[in-house]
Amino acid sequence: MAKSGMNPKVLQYLMGHSDISVTLNTYTHLKLDDAKEEMEKLALKAADAEEEMEKLGVKENEHSVIKLRQSS
Repeated sequence: MAKSGMNPKVLQYLMGHSDISVTLNTYTHLKLDDAKEEMEKLALKAADAEEEMEKLGVKENEHSVIKLRQSS
């Protein structure tokens, strides 16, 4: 179920579990390949964020929200 993208709290409600740990322990069976896939997604998001910051002219160590607002 974890790979389907269903919200675990929705699944908990549908299955009638009073404790989310029951739902998670029953319906999430992940392996090393799953963890690698999530890390690859995270790396892509980080690269996209870095590219966006470069487009905005934000230099390394200048990416705080306050500094971004001040430069606008």
